[in-house]
Amino acid sequence: MIFGLFRKRNHNQIIVVRQYEALTSMAREPVFYTGYNVPDTVMGRFELLSVVMILFFRRTRSSATSGQELAQEIVDAFFEDIDYSIRELGIGDNSVPKRMKKLAGMFYGRLESYATAMDGNDRAALAAALRRNIYPKTDEGASMAALADWMMDAEAHLAAVTEADIATGSATLPQPGRLGQKVG
Repeated sequence: MIFGLFRKRNHNQIIVVRQYEALTSMAREPVFYTGYNVPDTVMGRFELLSVVMILFFRRTRSSATSGQELAQEIVDAFFEDIDYSIRELGIGDNSVPKRMKKLAGMFYGRLESYATAMDGNDRAALAAALRRNIYPKTDEGASMAALADWMMDAEAHLAAVTEADIATGSATLPQPGRLGQKVG
């Protein structure tokens, strides 16, 4: 029984890698850091990767079981990648599990707060949640309106992605700055 689970994961590996690379590539788009006020720091990149993963996770929640399994494998890959990055930054092995637990809590907290705003189609609330998370140490922070607009547009874009694209790891996100939103 357990060996069947490993086989299934190996079968999905190519699909997971393809989709994960597409998602992380989007999170590396320079315009997010130069025009959408996301700081180009380790935590800024974590925040943007979280945004992209949350968008994909939200899309696949209505998918067939295979799409939901794929989403879980991609989120698992995301956390494996974070674990690796933490270790590369020189964090001691004893501290990694504690930091991973904190980052996982942050991710799922963001999932909940962004989902509440997006489910209510409330761009202002989404921008406020993004600002609180991306600039946690200041009361003001930069405007996250453009990022909130992109997220709402990206969610609409993902809603039109076919189940076949999800199942093959071919889902895409819209390029930032190309949907008519004001950047800056």
